[in-house]
Amino acid sequence: MMDILAQVLDRVRLSGSLLFHFELGHPWNLALPARPYALFHYLSRGSATLALEQGRELRLTEGDFVVVTRGEPHVIYSDRRTKPLPVLDLDRLAGRLGVVRHGGSAQPLSTMICGNFTVARPSRGSVLELLPPVLLLKPMADGGWLEAILQRMVSEAALERPGQGVALSRLTEVLFVEVLRSWIKSLGPGEGGWLGAMADPHIGPALQLIHDRPDRPWTLGDLGHSVGLGRSAFSARFTKLVGESMYRYLIARRMSEAAFLLETSDEGIARIATRVGYETATAFSKLFHRHHGLSPGRYRAVLRSDGGRRQGMYSKENSPIDLSQANIHEVLPSSA
Repeated sequence: MMDILAQVLDRVRLSGSLLFHFELGHPWNLALPARPYALFHYLSRGSATLALEQGRELRLTEGDFVVVTRGEPHVIYSDRRTKPLPVLDLDRLAGRLGVVRHGGSAQPLSTMICGNFTVARPSRGSVLELLPPVLLLKPMADGGWLEAILQRMVSEAALERPGQGVALSRLTEVLFVEVLRSWIKSLGPGEGGWLGAMADPHIGPALQLIHDRPDRPWTLGDLGHSVGLGRSAFSARFTKLVGESMYRYLIARRMSEAAFLLETSDEGIARIATRVGYETATAFSKLFHRHHGLSPGRYRAVLRSDGGRRQGMYSKENSPIDLSQANIHEVLPSSA
């Protein structure tokens, strides 16, 4: 049995970097533009306010860790009347992160670390999409893992050394896993999509079965029986906790697995179709195109071409599949 979260994080190629280490004298105000990735801020000393568009504000105190998961533009300040400094205007010494000093000379002095989380293989229903737009974690009495990881990232980034990029990437992965664990623990029933549903005694094992064997012609009756629920009860519980029907989730899981195989293996389209549960390459290719916006062959060619991954050929994957106008047998094996 695989660890679902570990598998998902491994396959999306989670990475990140530390962008800034600030020392901030009151008054100060920093403006961060919209970015195509999640941004995080760790206020290791002092207090501040984070303000997003439409007037949403969060009051931050010492030890708070906040993630702006959609990369929305925002400002962080000690005094909102101070003119915001766009962080893109800041200059840093080449080859080292260093400390950026900004603001006035008055107390209180604040220190803050800013960085990002990115995924190289985004997918519909990805981990970052399931998180709330802004995720705030308060200091916890758990041995100080958050501060320990972040301080290690700061010291690693401060001076260019062999293997620095790999070290920072691994530290960021650990940081993100710990953030996810903390958030998942705080979820109530029906919150957090499949991440929250993993803890349910019935739906968690069903998700495990789907991830272990996405090629099987799963039906509501089969999965429900496997986890001790009747068909109707299982269907209702799955939809309530995961946020989508079992069939939708199964399709998304198969298309994610197919995309991974297309990028990382040399297997033929027909073989990949079989591995994700489709009897013919034609039926598989039709659904793959609807889900990802490209045919399987084109998808593979684009991702393997120079710059393909950087340009991000994922234009349609965040659009839900409309099953209301399709025969379910067009998108699932006939036995489903």
